[in-house]
Amino acid sequence: MTLAERLAAALVAAPARDLMSGDHPDIADHGALAQAAVLVPVTDRVRPGVILTQRTETLRRHAGQVAFPGGRIDAGEDAVAAALREADEEIALDPSAVAVVGTADRYRTGTGFSITPVIGVVPPDLSLVPSEAEVAAVFEVPLDFLLDPANHRAASAHWQGRERHFYEILWQDRRIWGATAGMIVNLSRRLQW
Repeated sequence: MTLAERLAAALVAAPARDLMSGDHPDIADHGALAQAAVLVPVTDRVRPGVILTQRTETLRRHAGQVAFPGGRIDAGEDAVAAALREADEEIALDPSAVAVVGTADRYRTGTGFSITPVIGVVPPDLSLVPSEAEVAAVFEVPLDFLLDPANHRAASAHWQGRERHFYEILWQDRRIWGATAGMIVNLSRRLQW
């Protein structure tokens, strides 16, 4: 079975555990939020990896954070088209190089977005070029490391006058947290191979 087939089968299977719906349990319904999509590019190699970005420090929102390439869904687009467009704009990932596997569970953020993760398989060692305005760095983390629950650390902080609980994943000198870590935890729970 190919990597894409394994991922597709896992996406349609019932999750073994409850999935997180978002950053806060009382966030509005998905339809009331701004619609966004991210690409979860999985490299097709013996030990698959996931391509992530480090956002620039100059961005208005989520400056310096680790994220999947992605953004708002424009009028006339679906989640897949938006994720592919954003990945092309942010890291010069040619949409024709992505074998789209499917979409994962939507995630609501405290900043007002309903995010649809789009899973895609990409060839290894692509020449990716970060957009200077948005992306400080592009890096790859082994998929098995990201999916291992032992690497999902529960954390909390005060934000906007309330206690916020979230996950963080530490990879080398990078801290993956917030919505990105939440989507990874959901994928981990769904993709129990």
